[in-house]
Amino acid sequence: MKIAVIGGAGVRTVIFINGLLARYKALHIDEVALYDINQEKQQIITKLCRHVVNRNHKDLIVTESADVREVLQGADYVVTTLRVGGDHSRVMDETIALNAGVIGQETTGVGGFSMAVRTIPILLEYCRLINEIAPNAWIFNFTNPSGLVTQALKSAGYEKVIGICDAPSSTKFRMAAKLGVDEKDLYVEFFGLNHLSWIRSVKIKDEEILPRLLADDAFLKSIQEFSMFDPDLLRMIGFLPNEYLYYYYHREKALANILKSGATRGQTIEQVNKQMMEELKAMDMDADPEGALQIFLYYMQVRENSYMSIESGLAKRPLLEKGQLEVPDGMGYAGVMLDCIEGLQSKDGRDLVLSVENQGSIPGLEDRDVVEVTCHVDETGIHPVRVEEVPEHCYLLMRLIKMYEKETVEAVQEQSEEKAVQALMLHPLINSYSLAKELVAAYSQAYGGLFHKA
Repeated sequence: MKIAVIGGAGVRTVIFINGLLARYKALHIDEVALYDINQEKQQIITKLCRHVVNRNHKDLIVTESADVREVLQGADYVVTTLRVGGDHSRVMDETIALNAGVIGQETTGVGGFSMAVRTIPILLEYCRLINEIAPNAWIFNFTNPSGLVTQALKSAGYEKVIGICDAPSSTKFRMAAKLGVDEKDLYVEFFGLNHLSWIRSVKIKDEEILPRLLADDAFLKSIQEFSMFDPDLLRMIGFLPNEYLYYYYHREKALANILKSGATRGQTIEQVNKQMMEELKAMDMDADPEGALQIFLYYMQVRENSYMSIESGLAKRPLLEKGQLEVPDGMGYAGVMLDCIEGLQSKDGRDLVLSVENQGSIPGLEDRDVVEVTCHVDETGIHPVRVEEVPEHCYLLMRLIKMYEKETVEAVQEQSEEKAVQALMLHPLINSYSLAKELVAAYSQAYGGLFHKA
């Protein structure tokens, strides 16, 4: 079987390949084909991927091509992981937002909006090609803002699309480690939207332990995702939060921390990626592939250690030196996708958090609304759990953000700046007609027009 990766020059591709090595035989995967519009970067990433395969003495085939049709030919699974406009577009998105006095994080609020309107037309064109060349393939969308663009693809009629985010699985992994239990023995149930979800149940061998965890300040402070939040807030809402809820529950703190830092997350990532690629281009990767891999791993460590540190004000973790760094096991995005493939190929299945159509999972939302919920995935398909009751404060926030998402999709479909303004004025992090109008005009000017066809 074959996996095609559109956006294969992304830095996470190397980690994706490493995560696949432990499971490709069991999942019947024999080839991963990479495509990216940035050919120079793709060739560098392909060499790193092949070295990771060779150093582990595996026979997984990694190919690359400048022809997306060739990469899609015969694909059973397709990964879409794009950054339309490159790293600097993220800097622009965040900076324009901050200049207007609002948070510009790339998936939440106006930063996510700007990224979505650039990305949706491109993704729709790729989906049209997938439908033509590999019509039976499952599409795993890693592209941010994952929930919003997955909604756009579903609204356009593409049924075999699954939105993937590693935040819930990473949270569960850390919780299991802290609790001293095997991850498979810990049941953690999420509900909500992508980057707007809550944990409503935590069980070890069918014993509900969420109330105990909420009462334990030491536990809450020990888990990275929860440590940013005031413990009294978490006890008040009665759930454990997705870390991106920090932008809603502690909005003024997040904005103040970003402004105080003097650099946005996008600027940090842009600089890290630039330095990494300059070092890799300057060396002979064929003569010293392990040295090249260590350079890559060092800069990935720098990148990951700064995650959420600017917004939350938390200290960065110490860095390890180049030379003996291990390749991450691919637990994140790759792990969720591979777990999903494993579930689809098995009778017993797996419980995973995915962005899928609601289909009655969350009461009050439409069946075609894309939600992020715990699903049971097996050979019969993907089955979201049913959330019997949603507190009003969660429901209102979900409904508002879902309405914003669907208005954004309509704005792209109709190429309408008026619709774009309507979408942004709904968003709780904007919540103003005059501010929404100002932001739409600013992004339109920065990009030479808000909407561009693929």
